[in-house]
Amino acid sequence: MKTLKQWLPDVLAVLLFVGLAFAYFFPADIEGRILFRHDASAGVGAGQEHAEYLKRTGERTRWTNALFSGMPTYQLAPSYKSTSTLSKVEKVYHLWLPENVWYLFVYLLGFYILLRAFDFRQHLAALGSIIWAFSTYFLIIIAAGHIWKVIALAYLPPLIGGIVLAYRGKYLWGLLVTAIFAALEVNANHVQMSYYYLFIIFFLIVAWLVEAIQKKQLAHWLKATGVCIVGGLLGVLVNLSNLYHTWQYSQETMRGKSELVKENTENQTSSGLDRDYITQWSYGVSETWTLLVPNAKGGSNNDRLSESKAAMAASDPQLRDFCGQWYQYWGEQPFTAGPVYVGAFVLMLFILGLFIVKGPVKWALLAATVLSIMLSWGKNFMWLTNLFIDYMPMYAKFRTVSSILVIAEFTIPLLAMLTLKKIIDEPEILTKKIKYVYTAFGLTGGLALLFALMPTVFFSDFVSNVDKMQLSQYVDAQYLDMITANLRKMRIPIFTADCWRSFVVVLIGTLLLLFYKARKLKTPYLVGGLLVLCLVDLWQVNKRYLNDSMFVPKSEREMAQPMTRADQLILQDKSLDYRVLNVSNGLGQVFNENTTSYYHKSIGGYHAAKLRRYQELIDAYLMREVAIADNAIPKLGYSLQGYPTDSLIPVLNMLNTKYVIVRGQDKQPMPVLNPGAQGNAWFVDHVRYARNANEELDALGQMSLRQEAVADESFRETLGESTQQDSTSIVTMTAYEPNQLTYDVKSDKGGVLVFSEIYYPGWTATIDGQPAELGRANYVLRALKVEPGQHKVELSFFPQSVSTTETIAWTSLIILLLLLVGIIAWEVKKRKE
Repeated sequence: MKTLKQWLPDVLAVLLFVGLAFAYFFPADIEGRILFRHDASAGVGAGQEHAEYLKRTGERTRWTNALFSGMPTYQLAPSYKSTSTLSKVEKVYHLWLPENVWYLFVYLLGFYILLRAFDFRQHLAALGSIIWAFSTYFLIIIAAGHIWKVIALAYLPPLIGGIVLAYRGKYLWGLLVTAIFAALEVNANHVQMSYYYLFIIFFLIVAWLVEAIQKKQLAHWLKATGVCIVGGLLGVLVNLSNLYHTWQYSQETMRGKSELVKENTENQTSSGLDRDYITQWSYGVSETWTLLVPNAKGGSNNDRLSESKAAMAASDPQLRDFCGQWYQYWGEQPFTAGPVYVGAFVLMLFILGLFIVKGPVKWALLAATVLSIMLSWGKNFMWLTNLFIDYMPMYAKFRTVSSILVIAEFTIPLLAMLTLKKIIDEPEILTKKIKYVYTAFGLTGGLALLFALMPTVFFSDFVSNVDKMQLSQYVDAQYLDMITANLRKMRIPIFTADCWRSFVVVLIGTLLLLFYKARKLKTPYLVGGLLVLCLVDLWQVNKRYLNDSMFVPKSEREMAQPMTRADQLILQDKSLDYRVLNVSNGLGQVFNENTTSYYHKSIGGYHAAKLRRYQELIDAYLMREVAIADNAIPKLGYSLQGYPTDSLIPVLNMLNTKYVIVRGQDKQPMPVLNPGAQGNAWFVDHVRYARNANEELDALGQMSLRQEAVADESFRETLGESTQQDSTSIVTMTAYEPNQLTYDVKSDKGGVLVFSEIYYPGWTATIDGQPAELGRANYVLRALKVEPGQHKVELSFFPQSVSTTETIAWTSLIILLLLLVGIIAWEVKKRKE
């Protein structure tokens, strides 16, 4: 009975979280409606070939030809048998709740575990969980379909909770909790979010080191650090298959170092993405005010000014129709789905904590907060960004630097809750340090009030450079100033309304603290009042970006990609392997969509980490050739017959682009046969060897790709010299699987055989069952030296590294399970004694 009574508040907190999660998504969750998510639906097409292979064979292919002419599935479907147990643990952890509901539930539960590890009482831990979980960014990424990011963020607080337990002297539980959530965190497969939270962990560990030195408890710090390292290592090893192959793959992607020497060396990094690409989504310096005022920059690009009554009322009637269709957002990011808002009163408590909370942990949280904000500015604070790009390991491998604000979204609520805990544990502190309450109020509520009263004094412009650039495409220069002036008038009411709102929220929260100081409120009522205040505040803002109108019936499930007439016509071609270029949605969508991949092997696609050499091929040739084809087809009567494709679109030909989907005269997608497609493989007369990547890439535009190939000098021994071919050389594909291709090859002279398949380390070749070494030709393709005669050639992708890493992962998982059983048995025995 004592144990039940002890755990009852925790059980009630969990039930509260379940109720809140269901309530937020009501009534869609009980009606069975699903959330339409662009990024999720895009992922379906990319994974379709993989999914069909799994259904048909029961095995996972580690390669797909569905997008970008072929790529590994390591980051499309990163599943391994060793992680199946983790998936079962995960289902237990989220109580088998429905999709979307369980995302919010694990947010809440994870931060609750963290605060309980910090020794917060249950009611305070529940409050802290709510203010963290309902931070707007976390709901926005659910709406956007960034589910790996959602899950990774949800497991990070309990992972840090395990570390907290270790440094509080609960070594065994610290080891277990750290190991379990490290395993779940890595399995969530969002390296960028995990990487960012390492900064928080680092700052906290340094803070505890300072504290240990001050208290002369260095031995305890070393022991706790060792426990955390072991726990983290176990979590990593359980996921070794995914981690190793992600690392291996990253070396070949845009995240790895390019072999090209570029003219703009300042933009190029020593390893990883280019600086412009890394910082494309940089938070504006003034945009940081969204932490306090959600509409400090107008919200999102999804919201039109016509949706705001105040904005429309402020508009010039003659310009109302045009300006009403413009975005409410006026920040400097290319576009955004919504702001990073942590809660106005939460920010006020954070500021107050800087004055009344003592100890190194406070300074660690402040340092992490400031660093994350400055790094989120990206190109707007380039000296610091360059410092991290050049010297911080792995930093240059991640784009969208604004997302590093997830650190501030963790540290601000945590210090806010440490502040509230301090006030409740020591009520007299409000009397002793009341001036700091007023200071914190002035720095948050006071500023919000000033912004509301004098918006143009503090913010000079409500029209961004992005606005001006886009408007210049639609508006004559003589009318541009008039339009921008009207946009300013329309956006100011949107801004001031939220400033008043934040002021009221901070005011109510501060009054609750003052009533508590005057002993007009007891602790439960203070906590309950703040819970309602913060929940209502965050709930209302979140509903702007994730609401019931975004849910659709299951019959419209995003996974179902309607088959067009063009798809039906192309699929009548029963050839085993060919590629499709889809320009029917516009040139800008060719490398920004995966719907084509649902039914075809696509030249294009969408993925944040495509193979680096393929991206370089896109930049150097494919974008230009795609535009040429798109322009020529309508002029030729929607045909490519008789068109000199070998000279005008040779790279598309070498990739075996058999069909081009264009928008026909009836505005519907229609297929056009490309007679110049070079087929699955061909012998070349001559191989030219290049001294470096620049020379190799340049050569593609200087030679006939039907008769010649270019290869890096390092492949000379593998490929050797080719010989003049004749009509007797025939290559026929006889069997196709995404990870295994079979060819009948006949040639009286032999020589170098080039395949229209993307080269990647790990592909192996056999000739008549005997191993043969693959080379790389034409910058991105596979090539093989074949002797004269008739042969059976097989190309396979069954990486041995998968088997090796799986063995280590299974061993680590068994150790983790034994540790779990051992600690539970030890706890039971201890309680009986």
